[in-house]
Amino acid sequence: MFYFCSTIQGFEVMNLEIEIKGRSRVVVGDVAEWLPRLLPQKRIVVVSDVNIDRHYHSLLERFDHVLIGQGETNKTLITIDTIYKRFIELGVDRSCFVLGVGGGIVTDVAGFAAATYMRGVEFGFVSTTLLGQVDASVGGKNGVNVEGYKNMVGTFCQPKFVICDVNMLRTLSPRDFRTGLSEVVKSAVIADSELFEMLEQCDFSTLQRDTEKLAQIVFRAIKVKADIVERDERETGDRRKLNLGHTLAHAIEKSSSKMNHGEAVAVGLALIADAAVGRGLLSAEDCNRIRCVLEGIGFQLEPPVAMRQLLTAVKQDKKNEGDSIHIVWPRAIGYCDVEKMPLADFKALF
Repeated sequence: MFYFCSTIQGFEVMNLEIEIKGRSRVVVGDVAEWLPRLLPQKRIVVVSDVNIDRHYHSLLERFDHVLIGQGETNKTLITIDTIYKRFIELGVDRSCFVLGVGGGIVTDVAGFAAATYMRGVEFGFVSTTLLGQVDASVGGKNGVNVEGYKNMVGTFCQPKFVICDVNMLRTLSPRDFRTGLSEVVKSAVIADSELFEMLEQCDFSTLQRDTEKLAQIVFRAIKVKADIVERDERETGDRRKLNLGHTLAHAIEKSSSKMNHGEAVAVGLALIADAAVGRGLLSAEDCNRIRCVLEGIGFQLEPPVAMRQLLTAVKQDKKNEGDSIHIVWPRAIGYCDVEKMPLADFKALF
């Protein structure tokens, strides 16, 4: 992996390039500048949704479009089937290039469809949400939900590029913007104590309005993930750390419609930090810092359903191996490790 960034007003933030596994280029910068430079000289087919098409029609109008519905309920095999049929109607073949433009749902679905249509069509992303920029669009995992269980069907297939333009985040509602920050906190707890300190020093409104500060934060969160994916692309070791807080978060999403993904991750982070303190793995001080940052951003940290119900849903987590599960434990701000433990022992912690 390599990365390049230019210095503006003392901050190395505004033009960042990261290459992952020599196959995927991630850029933080102006989409109008970078998209023409990164698109190949091929026929381009855009996969997006109606809302994105409305905001960025002028940028994308010259391409063929496949539009999907909005929301997590559209992240299904039914949507994939619809995309395949539209590809056939448009005459899409392996000489084409699929461009997913949108948040994490769009990029997950577009990447999965492209990776499996005709056994693989090249694709890239323009990520338009904070959650997508710091997590969903980066790293090559694409997939859909089955029967409400998160990402049960999918592929490991790297996009040729991902463009992250923080100015595109201005269209997000406060709730959608906040959603992405839980994944930033997660990245900081995993491997970047300086990023965590930056979050401690910023309030929510500052992060919304200060584009330069936001670009720094997006950069650092992407770099945490990119470093891990470079070492472990297919989640056989280090990449499991990116699931910090997600075992319980996915159970929350399965059990309740009251929280979106980022809100559920915030609860999952708080619960696993509490459990780590109980096991003597994390100091009470660091646990309190994690909770304070999440609460300062505006997250509600109480699960929306009873723990008994969540632990039932954990049984179907895709990270399970027989009667065991891989759990990511925070050990300090900026450091965590992974333990394979019996599912019964994990449930007993709560």
